[in-house]
Amino acid sequence: MDHTISFLDLKKQQKRLGKLLFDRIEAVTSHCQFILGPEVEELEIKLASYVGSKFCIGVSSGTDAIQIALMTEKVGPGDAVFLPAFTYTATAEVPLLLGATPVFVDIHPKTFQIDPTDLKHKIKAIRDEKKLNPKAIIGVDLFGQPAPWEALRQIAFTENLYLLDDCAQAFGAKIGNKRLGNEADATVTSFFPSKPLGCYGDGGAIFTNDPDKAEHYRSLRSHGEGKTRYQVLHTGINGRLDTFQAAILLAKLEFFDDELLRREQIACLYDENLKHFVKIPARVPHSSSAWAIYSILLKSQEERSNVQFHLKKKGIPTAIYYPLPLHKQPAYSHFHTGEPLPISESIADRILALPIHPELTDEQVMKIVQEVSHIKE
Repeated sequence: MDHTISFLDLKKQQKRLGKLLFDRIEAVTSHCQFILGPEVEELEIKLASYVGSKFCIGVSSGTDAIQIALMTEKVGPGDAVFLPAFTYTATAEVPLLLGATPVFVDIHPKTFQIDPTDLKHKIKAIRDEKKLNPKAIIGVDLFGQPAPWEALRQIAFTENLYLLDDCAQAFGAKIGNKRLGNEADATVTSFFPSKPLGCYGDGGAIFTNDPDKAEHYRSLRSHGEGKTRYQVLHTGINGRLDTFQAAILLAKLEFFDDELLRREQIACLYDENLKHFVKIPARVPHSSSAWAIYSILLKSQEERSNVQFHLKKKGIPTAIYYPLPLHKQPAYSHFHTGEPLPISESIADRILALPIHPELTDEQVMKIVQEVSHIKE
């Protein structure tokens, strides 16, 4: 038996999916509709049903999903887009590509989600300065858990701002018994291979309950075309979801709920056995996580380095999400006011992600626990 611990094990997943996966791929090679083939529409229908949204539009990546959503709202030069400083670069780069300015917001110290109190402070500061027009808020469901959507909706309503849900790490997560996908004006997600529902390349989707927006998204993903290929209604992009990736996602979707359950089981094992040694993730109340990432907190950057080094010696991979908050990144720092974002900065110095994927055995999880607890004793 292979006892190697991987941070992500797509080979074992592929073997488990077996014939269903390869039958789906073979069907695409047989009909040869490689661009917007029938699997794309089938996937869109099934994903919309899964999250309880009226429309799903498959696109080429989670980044393009954000871009298409913001382009539809005419986000551009002079606009301010508010987003958490502690997330992946894609969330911030799209506003800049459209000529808008990202405004970085600090996070909650326990959940790592965008902090509504700091968000209100940042919106007021931008309005008082009168240099930018507050336009949109992007909430990120970080690491698989929901952002504080009730508070974000209230702020967006009060301030008359567009609200977008970046659900790239949390597809399948729930608030109560309701899956994410309907908490904002639109929801975007990513199917990058490391995501809970991932394809074998790039892919993404946009969810909406507005038929006019859905039509606009479909147009923008295909160069802004209208009813025919050579009728150009808008300035769009080449953002179509590849048929092969849709086929792979259709196969994976049949196993997805079982995989989410397994991720939850692993998270519970970590919680129960690590809680006396390190700071474990705080659960967002009345929700269930997709557990894209399971991150512990150490006391300092030095302690994190020691734990990571020890685990590597024992053959246990780890990762750091994220070693430098966005407001301190070279590409973005000159857009930031210079105001400290102390929670984002502190978390970035101490966070460490442990393996969490459906192919991990209980034995492997307990091996990881043993080594973390050993160095912390």
